[in-house]
Amino acid sequence: MTSKRTTRVALVTGGSAGLGRALARALAADGWDVVTDGRSAEKFKEADLPAGVAVVVGDLTDAEHRDRLVAEVAGRGRLDLLVHNASTLGPLPMRPLAEVDIPDLAHVWRTNVGGPLVLTSALLPWLREASGVLLSISSDAAVNHYETWGLYGASKAALDHVTLTYAAESGLTGYAVDPGDMRTAMHQDAFPGEDISDRPLPESVVPRLLGLLADRPASGRYRAEDLG
Repeated sequence: MTSKRTTRVALVTGGSAGLGRALARALAADGWDVVTDGRSAEKFKEADLPAGVAVVVGDLTDAEHRDRLVAEVAGRGRLDLLVHNASTLGPLPMRPLAEVDIPDLAHVWRTNVGGPLVLTSALLPWLREASGVLLSISSDAAVNHYETWGLYGASKAALDHVTLTYAAESGLTGYAVDPGDMRTAMHQDAFPGEDISDRPLPESVVPRLLGLLADRPASGRYRAEDLG
């Protein structure tokens, strides 16, 4: 598995829009070899990603799609950064836990926890060899309790736990980062009909994530607003 390739390789899930797209662009501009994925080929046509970014269309909960992502990494022979950014709010409009059923729970857990967990396991050999970083995009809903955010928040709390447990078990550096509110389609879905133009663009968060990767503090949960 040892590779002489010197270009840093990153896999960023959910790169067709929002923070994933902004991070993929920034990493590519910084010289990284970037692989990303997403469910919609149409969204990628509008994403305007750099030509060198490899796009794999599909759903992270699908085993064949994950195999394609692993093949992309295997073909490069290394993986320095794995970013779990893809996620779902669950059924819309968002609703109280008393109205959540097992199928809703299964869908959110498969996307926000299950997919990232098994993809990380499949990519561990390359991450370990590169002494890589596992970065999961969290939410303040993982530690605070908001009406109708219970299902999503619980899944993000679980993702935090999975991420930092991988770090403890594997020796990798692991970060769960709360990016704060952002002006994204997902945030708009959470607040239908509301004006969210006062929220910062995802691009404003990217320098803080890049700073985290450069400084490489101890594994843990961080808030983007606290990062230099």
